[in-house]
Amino acid sequence: MATLETVTLPAPEIMIPSSPENKWQREFEAFQRLRPDLLRTYLGQYVVIHNGQVVDSGPDDLALALRFFAEHGKVAVHIGLVTVEPEAPVRIPHYWTTPVRETA
Repeated sequence: MATLETVTLPAPEIMIPSSPENKWQREFEAFQRLRPDLLRTYLGQYVVIHNGQVVDSGPDDLALALRFFAEHGKVAVHIGLVTVEPEAPVRIPHYWTTPVRETA
């Protein structure tokens, strides 16, 4: 009579891509994903990424931001310079503060 042996195999690795935690991260990832196409069209320009696509571009990031926010309001977007070498991400959080009332 044959003897049966139990073989224990290691658990498989399941790679689940992490989803971006917030809108800014999604927009930054879209900027990275779109980079090859952006290099052909917007090299040396700043672009605004909103809802995963380019919605505006220009040579001056501040003017671009002011123009975008005047039209769309205060929403999270990524404004990045399209360069051959990727630049390090910089996230500048904005905090709402309540003015302190002076008491007489």
